[in-house]
Amino acid sequence: MSDPIAFIDLAAQRNRIGSAMDEAILRVVNHGGYIMGPEVKTFEADLSAFCGAKHVISCANGTDALLMVLMAKGVKEGDAVLCPSFTFAATAEVVAQVNATPIFVDVREDTFNLDMASLEAGLKTAKKLGLNPVGVIPVDLFGMPADYDPIEAFCKREGLWLMCDAAQSFGASYKGRKVGVIGDCTTTSFFPAKPLGCYGDGGAIFTNDDELAAVLRSIRVHGQGTEKYDNVRIGMNGRLDTMQAAVLIEKLKIFASEIEARDRVAKYYNDNLRDVAVVPEVPEGYTSVWAQYTLRMNGFNREQFQADLKAAGVPTAVYYPKPLNQQTAYKHYPVAGNGVPVSERLAAEVISLPMHPYLTQDVQDRIIKAVKDALANQRKAAAE
Repeated sequence: MSDPIAFIDLAAQRNRIGSAMDEAILRVVNHGGYIMGPEVKTFEADLSAFCGAKHVISCANGTDALLMVLMAKGVKEGDAVLCPSFTFAATAEVVAQVNATPIFVDVREDTFNLDMASLEAGLKTAKKLGLNPVGVIPVDLFGMPADYDPIEAFCKREGLWLMCDAAQSFGASYKGRKVGVIGDCTTTSFFPAKPLGCYGDGGAIFTNDDELAAVLRSIRVHGQGTEKYDNVRIGMNGRLDTMQAAVLIEKLKIFASEIEARDRVAKYYNDNLRDVAVVPEVPEGYTSVWAQYTLRMNGFNREQFQADLKAAGVPTAVYYPKPLNQQTAYKHYPVAGNGVPVSERLAAEVISLPMHPYLTQDVQDRIIKAVKDALANQRKAAAE
């Protein structure tokens, strides 16, 4: 019997890093600086060198990263923030947490990322409702950046700030610019399953704005001023654990080579599946870190496809089965213009295959065969 296939193989990465990770963790255990220890500053400097952002503010998780920016920007009740409906809940959750209104915008069918026509419609919707539009949060879904040139022009024209939600795309680039230097700021997550993940929760904010960076550093530690017990603003406990910083320092050392490997894996999938399925294509001038490798099941039964792959020993996942505008906690919030039909259609069609830098060609061949067999069976059944 064949070995089970991992959807994301963190054990293979662990084997590659080996004793360097053990030593990094043990250093923290021994020096005892568990909160804001020296590794935190080192990791922030390493991230800055990696992507080119002037300031990097690490934090406890990707959701806190988003929330801290909204707090720093003073987003409040009566404000509206435009964000896609086809994304994880955190993007809209933080807007609601500061009592502002998320306006759900549709995405493009080809990239799963924010659609400009819907963004324009979302702005009109916000104004029609008497809300004050203040910002846009595009999400770089599945590892590929959104199309930022028109989004940046839109934000400049309308006087809106731009926060890039790069929870899935850190390490990618857009037309020669690395993720982390686009917009007013960029946020990311180091959740273990992310392309650059730690051994727990973690996140970071990237910006070239000195003033914003200073406010974010204050918010991260309970709104502190010049010293610990001088609280100059309402803040939060948003610090990244020193232990996680130590883990991420080691992982960042091999990150570039892992991105190359992810790209090879994605290319092999595309070359072998393009003739039987709708595969994800990366536009010219973009790179992706392939946080997920996602097919579209238009015309096929997704549940049957998943069942057939499971029977063949191939794990799959659906990101995301329900757009935010249809979810219980968010369905009372407004949607742009005539709704978000593409988001709703994609939610019923997408399915992700195993994706990580350590997928061998032999294992990929098993996955590809299972995909082709499952699709062929459905075509055959439909023809009978």
